[in-house]
Amino acid sequence: MSSTGAGWAQLRQQARSLETQTETLFHTYSQYASAATVPSKPTEAEQRVDAQLQDILEKRETLISQLSRLLDSESALTSSAVKQSNLSRHREILQDHRRELARLGSSITEARNRANLLSNVRSDISAYRSSTNPESAEADYMLDERSRLDNSHSMADSVLSQAYAVNESFGLQRETLASINRRIVGAASQVPGINSLIGRIGAKKRRDGIILGSVIAFAFLMLLYFR
Repeated sequence: MSSTGAGWAQLRQQARSLETQTETLFHTYSQYASAATVPSKPTEAEQRVDAQLQDILEKRETLISQLSRLLDSESALTSSAVKQSNLSRHREILQDHRRELARLGSSITEARNRANLLSNVRSDISAYRSSTNPESAEADYMLDERSRLDNSHSMADSVLSQAYAVNESFGLQRETLASINRRIVGAASQVPGINSLIGRIGAKKRRDGIILGSVIAFAFLMLLYFR
């Protein structure tokens, strides 16, 4: 590769890298225009991003000039046609990015002006109320406090209502279970011989338990005796 070709490739690589950096900074810069609250003055971070964008655009302009001079020094028509297309593309992207920077800067300025205007209007209203009619300002404050208290009371009433509803639901469940138990007991008492059958079953279980305990005790005594 000739020295001219190597220089062209190196300059193009730098140009593409700076184009990518510009896109990344645009993403950061656009967030200042779409922020929910825009500060009254540009922050240090905003100024730093703006300065970086301006610097990169100037570097890209210099690179394009260098590419143009290299292209003018070449004599091969075939390679020059391809390189001319590449150079034109770099120029188009640079112009697009300059327009985008101007658009973002205008959007940020408009958003800042709106925020400052709204802040000034609110300050003027507050100052007017405080200076001309202190009683009105105090009344507005009391109304705001009353509204907050009413909201708190409404929330408390809602929580209590839910608690009462849950308590009532538990009471209904207890009554339902008690009614089911009474029905089971009543049904059992109405079946002939059911109580005596239950008693015999219980007596048989106790007898089986006594027999099993006796067998275990006898076996344990025999084990001790023959040791």
